[in-house]
Amino acid sequence: MLDIQLLRSDIDAVARRLADRGYSLDTAQFATLENERKAIQTETQDLQARRNALSKQIGQLKAKKEDASALMAEVNAQAEQLKSLETKLEAVQQQLNDFLMVIPNLPQESVPAGKSADDNVEVRRVGTPRQFDFQAKDHVDVGAALGGLDFDTAGKISGARFSVLRGGVARLHRALAQFMLDIHTREHGYTEVYAPYMVSGECANGVSSLAKFKDDLFKIEGRDLYLIPTAEYPVTNFVRDQILALDEMPLKFVCHTPCFRSEAGSYGKDTRGMIRQHQFDKVELVQIVRPDQSAEGHEQLTAHAEVILKRLELPYRTMTLCTGDMGFSSAKTYDIEVWLPGQSAYREISSCSNFEAFQARRMQARFRNDKNKPELVHTLNGSGLAVGRTLVAVLENYQRADGGVDIPAALQPYMGGVKALEPAR
Repeated sequence: MLDIQLLRSDIDAVARRLADRGYSLDTAQFATLENERKAIQTETQDLQARRNALSKQIGQLKAKKEDASALMAEVNAQAEQLKSLETKLEAVQQQLNDFLMVIPNLPQESVPAGKSADDNVEVRRVGTPRQFDFQAKDHVDVGAALGGLDFDTAGKISGARFSVLRGGVARLHRALAQFMLDIHTREHGYTEVYAPYMVSGECANGVSSLAKFKDDLFKIEGRDLYLIPTAEYPVTNFVRDQILALDEMPLKFVCHTPCFRSEAGSYGKDTRGMIRQHQFDKVELVQIVRPDQSAEGHEQLTAHAEVILKRLELPYRTMTLCTGDMGFSSAKTYDIEVWLPGQSAYREISSCSNFEAFQARRMQARFRNDKNKPELVHTLNGSGLAVGRTLVAVLENYQRADGGVDIPAALQPYMGGVKALEPAR
């Protein structure tokens, strides 16, 4: 949530920056609500001043043992008026809060302006795509040849956009998650956590806008619970309604969970294979930092995610998302895209974002600064990595002409020394 003082001090500047994101700020509605708030507060202050003056007069009359009943009746009437004004002010404040809750974050000045993914800017490219001496297949065909990817059975039990993994492919999927967790905990200093796969509406609204994006979530019928679309939802909420000590910062968590997304609005996109599914696994990185740590933390977290791809020797590129392609809560986002030879394209495998104080303000997550005053934390998160998409990348980049798949050297210890998945016979 944006700081309301930004809108009060220079709403036109805020509107211009939001327009870069493709968001039209209703400045007229804000002005109407603000004027109403000011009018109520002015009336309240005037009434309180009149009440105080009357109370003083009542005291003087009583001291003289004179009749003060008329003034006392007026004071009692003012008490009712003040109560009514308080109710009106609460209603207007709630309307202002609701107004703020659906406004996206302001992009940092370093974020390139643009309208779509076509306007994203490449930061770096690592590794060279492999040149095959045979026709490279996509992961669906590679997985079928291994007898390890089964979409028909998944469709029978759950419908479209689900998959069943079998045998060596299922083991490889598990190995990838364990490999990622070990790297991030042993080498990058993250604390591994296990978190609920369901969160309350309040928690969901803390990291994003439930009002805007609830159709993207799976809701538990009859309960105020939603299946998580990413471990960012429960883990970032660890610090909701807390004031952290300065020496606790930064907090760094890594969490492996299944993720659930309805994929509303993605009809017809990536219907083949595992790229866009309703259920998938991710290893998520979350950092809770001081404001002066967030820019450096963002670069660090992105580099941590990239390490996984480097160890797996998978070609990738890192992109800065433009203003029109960023997520609702983000102030700046890097997307890491892995090379998929089956598609002859780079595809997103991690999105690493700096939310600055946007989520913290929604959650009231704070710390005591060096002056011992409460201050909003900054929050960061990114996939380190999406496990299913990493599986896709390994299957496609390490495929052999005979239908087998070589295991990256870094993963072989997690596969019990197995060096390759052989095709089904």
